[in-house]
Amino acid sequence: MITSGKGCIRIANTVAIAAAALTISFSAGFAGDRVASLGNSAAANRPVFATVGEATRAPIGWIDFCQEYKGECDTKASAPRDIVLTSKAWDDLVKVNNWANQSIKPVTDIEHWGVVERWNYGEDGYGDCEDYVLVKRRMLTQAGWPREALLITVVRDKRGDGHAVLTVKTDRGEFILDNQEAQILPWTQTGYKFVKRQSQADQNAWVSLGEPRNAPATVSAR
Repeated sequence: MITSGKGCIRIANTVAIAAAALTISFSAGFAGDRVASLGNSAAANRPVFATVGEATRAPIGWIDFCQEYKGECDTKASAPRDIVLTSKAWDDLVKVNNWANQSIKPVTDIEHWGVVERWNYGEDGYGDCEDYVLVKRRMLTQAGWPREALLITVVRDKRGDGHAVLTVKTDRGEFILDNQEAQILPWTQTGYKFVKRQSQADQNAWVSLGEPRNAPATVSAR
C-alpha cells in the first residue's frame, strides 16, 4: 500500500532511476586499475573470507518473498563470482548504501504490516533490515552487478537479535552493507555473529556460517 502526503517514497519505482542517477556501471570483472585506497573501512591486509558450512533452511521471509515476487527468485544455478573491487566499484557501493539508508524509514514488520515477518521493497518508504537489503541488492543487480557476489545474509547483531545485511563478495574480502551502520565494513569488523546466507551458486539455496543450531527463523530487526 502506498501512503501519500507524508513524504513517503515509492522505493520500488525509483530504484532504477536512482541507480542511473548514481551513474553506477559494471564491466566484466570491473576491469581497470586496482584500488589504491578504499578509505578506513577497507582493510589493506590479506582478505579474510567467511567459512561456509553445510546447506541450511532459507529464512521464512525469503520463502514468502519468493511467492510474492516469483520473478525475483526464478533463477538458475550459476558459477560463483566475486567483484574486483576498484575505487569506482567502492564508490558505487557507498552511494547505494547511503541512498537506501537515507530513503527508507526504519519500522518493524509488526508495526508496518501487523505480521512478524514480511520481506519486500519498502514501496511506501518504510521497511526493516531485510527490506533495505533487498533494495540495495536490486539497485546493484539492475546496474549490472552479478547476483552471485551479492548475498542476503542473516546475522546476530550486537544485542543478539536476528538481523539481515547484504554481503558483497570481492577480491579484497567480504564487505557488509547494513542499515544499522553508515560505513561499509569488512565482515570481521561488524561485531556480528554470522549465521547463514545465500549460496553464491544458487540464491534459493542457503548455507550456514558457523552457527548450525538455533539459527533465527525470522530476521526482523530495525
